Amino acid sequence: MVITETIGRIGTNLVSMARTRLELAAVEAREETQAILGYAAWTLLAAFLGAFAFMLAALFVIVLFWDEHRLTAIGAMAGVLLLAAAAILAKVRAGFAARAPMLAATRAELGKDIAFIKGTGAQHEQ
Repeated sequence: MVITETIGRIGTNLVSMARTRLELAAVEAREETQAILGYAAWTLLAAFLGAFAFMLAALFVIVLFWDEHRLTAIGAMAGVLLLAAAAILAKVRAGFAARAPMLAATRAELGKDIAFIKGTGAQHEQ
């Protein structure tokens, strides 16, 4: 009887531990989703407003130089817009590269659980 009760308690503890880790993963996934949707919405708004401002600035420069250097003005504005787009793309890529890996806390907790089960993490618990 003692062995069955012990095995039952171990099983209950393992299921409880797995449930806790799954709940943590769900919370982290929800937070990641909300953050990404927020970033996407603000990025789209900024892109729209920035594109509109750039187009107005380009139109202003083109109209300003229309009589003498219209092709030079058009080429210069296209180059400026291309450089701005490249800079924005580089900033977005750097931002995504600097983010923490997805579900980092869940993976850390699962690593601690595995270390504890193997016996290498027992010293840290006391």
